Amino acid sequence: MNKNTFAKRTLDIILTIMLLFLMSYQVTGDFWHEWLGIAMTVLVIVHHILNRHWYTALFKGKYTAYRTVITVVDCLLLISFALAALTGISMSAYAVPVLYGLIPVMTAMKLHLGVSWWSFVLMSFHIGLHLRSFFAGLKVSERAKLIIKIVLIILGAIGIVLLFLDDVPKYLTFRVHFATHFLEGPVIVIILKNILMMLPWITSGIFGYNWKEK
Repeated sequence: MNKNTFAKRTLDIILTIMLLFLMSYQVTGDFWHEWLGIAMTVLVIVHHILNRHWYTALFKGKYTAYRTVITVVDCLLLISFALAALTGISMSAYAVPVLYGLIPVMTAMKLHLGVSWWSFVLMSFHIGLHLRSFFAGLKVSERAKLIIKIVLIILGAIGIVLLFLDDVPKYLTFRVHFATHFLEGPVIVIILKNILMMLPWITSGIFGYNWKEK
């Protein structure tokens, strides 16, 4: 693995961890939630700089089913991240208070909740799409691959139940004006719960469709 690839993979892991904490609002509180959001915005920009070749190749070459899906997901993820950042700074009381009210606060609150959850879903699916090649290349028996798939599907099913119990479909459809993601318990339990809610989308990206390269 060369230095550039190592930097990209490290940054991907950091962004995923930051997302898990950003979606656990009550763990961080207002102050750190805002600064985590600012830090993630900066790192997302760095991520796109490191992957700038993606933009130059955007309208070149053949678009297979897999390339089409991952391109659409990446574009939607970029839009959702941008909207989450924009609506977030419009409500900022600590990190960038000078930009408070950039978007009317009541509008920003409703949009921020919805686009944040869309960012969560799209980033999870994005992770799964990129892990697809890793799982396909695992040097284990077909039986072991089947067991891994079954475990991920079971955990993903638990994640779907948690998503509905936490009313996430209402957030994704912008039917809730504003709400924090209320979770109780130790930080590790809260983070594990968020990981479980990522797994349905990650698993869908890995195994959901037999993407044809031709």
